[in-house]
Amino acid sequence: MVSPSAADLIERAIHARLSVWGRHPLVLGVCGSQGSGKSTVCKTLTTRLTQSGLKVANLSLDDLYLPLAQRVTLAKHVHPLLKTRGVPGTHDIKLGVHTLHALAHGGRVPLPRFDKAVDDRRPQEEWDSIEGPAQVVLFEGWCVGARPQTLDALDRPVNALEANEDLDGRWRRYVNDALGGEYQRLFGKIDFLVLLAAPSFDVVLKWRTQQEHELRAQTAGDTSGVMSDAALVRFIQHYERLTRHILIDMPGRADLVIRLGPDRSVVS
Repeated sequence: MVSPSAADLIERAIHARLSVWGRHPLVLGVCGSQGSGKSTVCKTLTTRLTQSGLKVANLSLDDLYLPLAQRVTLAKHVHPLLKTRGVPGTHDIKLGVHTLHALAHGGRVPLPRFDKAVDDRRPQEEWDSIEGPAQVVLFEGWCVGARPQTLDALDRPVNALEANEDLDGRWRRYVNDALGGEYQRLFGKIDFLVLLAAPSFDVVLKWRTQQEHELRAQTAGDTSGVMSDAALVRFIQHYERLTRHILIDMPGRADLVIRLGPDRSVVS
């Protein structure tokens, strides 16, 4: 007997919840570390649910990144590490809240899209769109549904990036404050939270390195947007603190926890 995939398990959970759901849309939050396969799972779910007759919107936290110019301003006035997209404080939360609100009503709803190749938001005329209201919204991201850490947890650096480039802890406090503030308003719109739990943070680095190697192999000629292994190690350190926190904090409160093995297969 073939074990169910993450998509199988989430699909069952969605249909079970919809059977007793009295309003639309059902906003499903899918949290998973970098490389966990959450984007692929959500694409699979979008296809399956659409084929079953449901109107589905797919939104990624990555598509809510602030434009590069705004992150450059943050880097200048708050902390240099905020130029790097990814952590709380580098997303357009008002845009996310507005989009989720619009998906509950009729009319054409534009879905934000971000171009990682140029590290900037795509022009709105290049965004996808859906005719609302949606019945299911798949909202995925590496820290979707996360809660802030306690202040004393921020005192000690978790890696070389924090130790060497955030000496006074200003960056991680800004990130934590953002997560505890406006991000909770966005995450509060989630009706059902799923965690794709990696076995450890060490595995996350392996997964992300594998992704980058695959991207390099697929890129013909220009590989300027592909990170070296050394650059990737530093990049991942931006996410380490909160990823470790999520793996400890979220399993006790998520509606569905899917534990993954090192090969991304479902363990439990």
